[in-house]
Amino acid sequence: MGRKSAKIAVRKGAADKARGQTFTRALKDVFKASKSGSGDVANNFLLKVAVERAKKLNVPKDNIEKAIKKGQGSDGVGFEDVTYEGYGPGGVAVFVETSTDNPTRTVGNVRSYFRKYEGSLGTSGSLEFVFQRLALFVVPKEAVRSEDDFTLTMIDGGAEEIELIDDHYEVSGPMAEFGAIQEKLMELGITPDEASLVRVPVTKKEVSDESVLIKLEHLIDVLSEDDDVVTVYHNLLDKDEE
Repeated sequence: MGRKSAKIAVRKGAADKARGQTFTRALKDVFKASKSGSGDVANNFLLKVAVERAKKLNVPKDNIEKAIKKGQGSDGVGFEDVTYEGYGPGGVAVFVETSTDNPTRTVGNVRSYFRKYEGSLGTSGSLEFVFQRLALFVVPKEAVRSEDDFTLTMIDGGAEEIELIDDHYEVSGPMAEFGAIQEKLMELGITPDEASLVRVPVTKKEVSDESVLIKLEHLIDVLSEDDDVVTVYHNLLDKDEE
């Protein structure tokens, strides 16, 4: 299953329609990357990717630095990664990744969102077989000198799919190969526009009722806009896939 499915599975805010939401999404990526390792871009590949993306979006330097410091816990507050699984209206599976300094507050908010839009929060592991985790890298086309060499190198690193979409390559593979693919990109001197582990739906849910789709849209949007939420995934079948 390729990046096209991943695109449908991942909702980053309200489709990044507003500049403020774009900034928020980029800064959450910087925070998450910083939290995963070093606060130095020279020693943290994911942070380098996230910071470069934020700069391209013209996110203020001070905001980027604050997100890095927050990820390192330099503000004295410890953040915990917590995930929530449930079903939205129409029986669509919704997986929520959060990073929070107050799990009680976060679960209360998440539960209220599901309840408000006629969904239900489930137990941990309830969506285990609905999503699979994939390593995903988005590489600008201009960074690739030879498509054949790039493809062979990525396959050698463990990638299972390399697809050229518009002005970028989307490289995906098993979660366990994330590090190996990352190393191959570094060997080629390529910094991808995105590098992450994503959850891609194995099964899709079709919903035709427009009123249900609107409620689902609201649920995903309000979850994505919560300060504690990092990423929201779902398994709604996109109309373009039918």
